[in-house]
Amino acid sequence: MPSNRLLSIRVSMLVLAGFAVGCGPIAADPGSASPPAAGAMAAPTIEEHIAPYRARFGRKRPVIAIVGVNSGTELTDYVIPYGVLRQADVAEVVAVSTAAGPMTMRPALRVKAGATIAEFDARFPDGADYVVVPAVVQRADPVLLGWVRAQASKGGTLVSICDGALVLAASGVLDGHRATAHWATDGYRRKTYPQVRWVEDRRYVADGKVVSSAGISAAIPASLALIEAVAGHERAAEIAAEIGAHDWSPVHDSRSFHPRLGRNLSAFAATQYLNGWFHRPQTIGIPVSAGTDEIALALAADAYTRSGRAHVFAVGSAGTSIETRHGLVVLPDRTQTGPGGLTVEIAADRPVLTLDRVLADIAHRYGRRTAYGVALDLEYPAFHG
Repeated sequence: MPSNRLLSIRVSMLVLAGFAVGCGPIAADPGSASPPAAGAMAAPTIEEHIAPYRARFGRKRPVIAIVGVNSGTELTDYVIPYGVLRQADVAEVVAVSTAAGPMTMRPALRVKAGATIAEFDARFPDGADYVVVPAVVQRADPVLLGWVRAQASKGGTLVSICDGALVLAASGVLDGHRATAHWATDGYRRKTYPQVRWVEDRRYVADGKVVSSAGISAAIPASLALIEAVAGHERAAEIAAEIGAHDWSPVHDSRSFHPRLGRNLSAFAATQYLNGWFHRPQTIGIPVSAGTDEIALALAADAYTRSGRAHVFAVGSAGTSIETRHGLVVLPDRTQTGPGGLTVEIAADRPVLTLDRVLADIAHRYGRRTAYGVALDLEYPAFHG
């Protein structure tokens, strides 16, 4: 093949790979993975600190709502804050959905929230102290946007995870604020929401009543930073040790995740295109039962599915609802993995380490290039190709 033809194909794959990754469908928009514009706001040199919690309405503990859309919500973005915050036991944490019924999580699994937004409002008419907003498929969902604006008007602090920042930006609550999101939507965000002061090289950004995180895996440090704001550094450190997180520093190199020829393009091509073109997906069943750790479950299901080599299902008793370690309801997809499938048991010990374990298993089963592509998609800095 002529060298110029080969170069053209490589460049085309680079562009397509950058468009395909991310928390949600917006990452496929043209320009979403473009390099930052000249004059883009540089990351501050100071540390990011969420303002310490101040009690309101006579509450003994803050109320934290984690809200998702039933039609499609990013799994890790939603479940990690829920599991980490519930384990800390420093707030009343409520899993919320925009409507009644199951929530379809992306890229895998189904859960049922503890309350709809209407039920939450009836229980907490003064609003939440913190509202965690993950990436969702329908970021312009009018019910979600209206509720986010209402919670902001009641004085709640809004915390976006990954491209949940696009929801906050669409609602207008990010106007004039510093914020970040998944690296793959950088160009799109700057073009569509120029009134937001988009920041690079931070796993999370805190600016007054709005907090935002980088892509997917940044839900872990962002959740720990929120615990620190509510209950202090010592409690956050205790929970970090319990779940297996090294720290919750905001320092990050977001530009290292952008597709580049000779650096990571082959990993993007593998997970986003080649694996799907040339391999039949393997069925992976993850057994779920009462007390299953939701952090480990979410990280495993998300990572295996993003490999492009597997379809992941929660396996449990027919017609049952499984309550996880901290009370989230998971709806089993199947009663057994099925012929030719792989059953993967997850460990509850230090559940954040599940991501490292799964990436190692993906590298063993499907190749290190695929594992690296998953880490890039999850914006996870601890795994290198």
